[in-house]
Amino acid sequence: MNTLSTSRRWIALGILCLSLLLAVVDNTIVNVALPTLNQELGASTTELQWIVDAYTLVFSALLLTMGYFGDRFGRKRILQLGLVIFAITSALAAFSTTSGQLIGARALMGIGAAMIFPATLAILVNIFTDPKERAAAIGIWTAMVGVAVAIGPITGGLLLEHFAWGSIFLVNIPVVIIAIVLGALFLPESRDPKVGRMDYRGLVLSAAGVGLVIWAIIEAPKLGWTSVAFLSALIGGLFLLLVFTLVERRLEHPMLDVRLFKNARFTAASLSVTTAFFALFGFIFLITQFLQLVQGFSPLEAGIRTLPFAIATGIMSPLAIVLMHKFGSKAIVTLGLLVMSAGFFIASTIEVETTYFGAVIISMVTIAAGLGLATSPATEAIMGALPPEQAGAGSAVNDTTREFGGTLGVAIVGSVFLSVYSAKVIEGYRSLGLPEQYESVVRDSMGGGLGVASQLPEGPAAQLAAFVKGAFIDGLSLGSLVSAVVVIVGAAVALKFLPARAKSHEDSHA
Repeated sequence: MNTLSTSRRWIALGILCLSLLLAVVDNTIVNVALPTLNQELGASTTELQWIVDAYTLVFSALLLTMGYFGDRFGRKRILQLGLVIFAITSALAAFSTTSGQLIGARALMGIGAAMIFPATLAILVNIFTDPKERAAAIGIWTAMVGVAVAIGPITGGLLLEHFAWGSIFLVNIPVVIIAIVLGALFLPESRDPKVGRMDYRGLVLSAAGVGLVIWAIIEAPKLGWTSVAFLSALIGGLFLLLVFTLVERRLEHPMLDVRLFKNARFTAASLSVTTAFFALFGFIFLITQFLQLVQGFSPLEAGIRTLPFAIATGIMSPLAIVLMHKFGSKAIVTLGLLVMSAGFFIASTIEVETTYFGAVIISMVTIAAGLGLATSPATEAIMGALPPEQAGAGSAVNDTTREFGGTLGVAIVGSVFLSVYSAKVIEGYRSLGLPEQYESVVRDSMGGGLGVASQLPEGPAAQLAAFVKGAFIDGLSLGSLVSAVVVIVGAAVALKFLPARAKSHEDSHA
């Protein structure tokens, strides 16, 4: 039973949001540094994707495991340990000297993030036991996810303006220290009192299955979507997850009660979150490069221009909970996803000469507003369907859907973008009669293409730069349309399967 006073509960929420911020910001702070990493480490587009995705791969693969560990050993304990690991591995990332070292350090950071993320939501659910108060707290928690999407680029831009790129990782360390100290003082410990025997088979099967599926998705653009390697990894991962499901159904105390997915509220809400973050992360991967390389903003200027995204999400996420109580989850989640799709359609109209105070800012604010509307009620629907003792596992499912969707988005939208960009830019490059040895550099990334252009005489330089920017815009446009279609599918799923006003676990067991 929750014994914290009202003031201590909201202080605890602030600490949880600070911890959450670390894990989410690290997904986005790197995006604004991609052009810098391209120049200073010589990272190709594939390596840039891995700098983003190595973190996400390990993070996603271990979320279910760490949620289970939190339920079993104590959520506060797992959160605190995750923060320590996150600080140590942030230092390793900061002092990397090659793309390979940075990718490795980012993977290790994913271990700490996987411990932090599900623990924050699980602790929240156990602190806020009143359904309406809990829904409000989840609205604030969800808002922080959206706010972090914008805080990352702003913080990254500010640091890159004044310090070396390693500073974007070193900044984590003082924040971790604050979160650990305040957490030790204010956060209560909680765990599942009926954990049973350790589910070793579930731990191995879930991590291997999710990890293999995510790896296949990340590598698909490079391997080819019909290649034997991709299909083998994907089918192998799905097979392991099927075995995981069969094993979990037979256990008295499974790490994840897979019967939860028979609950339409739980499953439809999870799919809604997946589609929202698929579209969001795919778009963020491209728009941060657009602001710097096409529009010519510095990292800080580009970061500041994502601030409206944070403001819109921060306003709409708590408001969505109010609207959910009035109109129901189905209506608000569906509306939110449709608003997001409108934002992506607007983004698909962006041209090289489009000003920031036009389709760019309108698309970002629209996407952010839709994200806040959709994900707050969806998250509340997922957690409200669970008893408090299963909060860690439920939180891990919620977080896995976010990360799975985000990884899928970066991989697929990135693949669509690169296929369009490569074909267009090489066609333009060859029309100028330029040396063949630079083709691969131009084809691999926009930064590489502009770098080659800067070394040419004035006339060909301007022509190649125009080809590079035009090819990028074509890729951005098609990538945005893919994102729009995906969230429309998510809206259709929510409309069809999400109950209008599902009873909470507390209500159904009253």
